[in-house]
Amino acid sequence: MRILLIGPPGAGKGTQAVRLASYLSIEHISTGDLFREHIDQGTELGQNARPHMRAGLLVPDEVTIGVIEERLTRPDTERGFLLDGFPRNLAQAEALDGILADSQLPLDAVLGLAIPEARVVRRIAGRRLCRRDREHVFHVDYSPPEVAGACDVCGGELYQRDDDREATVRKRLEVYRSETAPVVDHYQAQGLVTTISALGDVQEVMDRALVAIGYGQVDTSGTSSC
Repeated sequence: MRILLIGPPGAGKGTQAVRLASYLSIEHISTGDLFREHIDQGTELGQNARPHMRAGLLVPDEVTIGVIEERLTRPDTERGFLLDGFPRNLAQAEALDGILADSQLPLDAVLGLAIPEARVVRRIAGRRLCRRDREHVFHVDYSPPEVAGACDVCGGELYQRDDDREATVRKRLEVYRSETAPVVDHYQAQGLVTTISALGDVQEVMDRALVAIGYGQVDTSGTSSC
């Protein structure tokens, strides 16, 4: 199955993408993770992406499209994939249409995550990562560490990423409204879009997502039977 997951920053795309891809046994392809990896490694691609990401702006289309096109040619995508963070504008969506048409592998579904902007700001601006292992993530409101500023797992220093600061988050939301929201209309015209609420705990959103793409059925207790 080939799925595009779309929604504003802070909607939980990354969390749901990993869970959905694992459940469906397909590849999770995240441009955000890929660019951050290159930034950490100091590659030329990372150097090109860094100033745009720090300012809450889009990485240039030619860089992003090239990365995705190469990724989609790898054999592990033949059984399916879930795109997380791409396309972010109409030019990228049209480029993706062309890439998938050439390979005769069209999208099966576009899953939209909806969330109020105020909740987005609170979610992202409160996030703190461990410097030793960025997979150790905390939140000042929802999951605070036992000791302020220190990772519960390894004791590493917790920090706030530049692109998680409130001013940057608000700028990212402006970019989303102007650049990415029209992508939903693009795929809506193709009859591919189903939108679900991104509010609630992780499993609740996962259940909604599975129902939306035809892999689950909500029972009377409110849980998903898959």
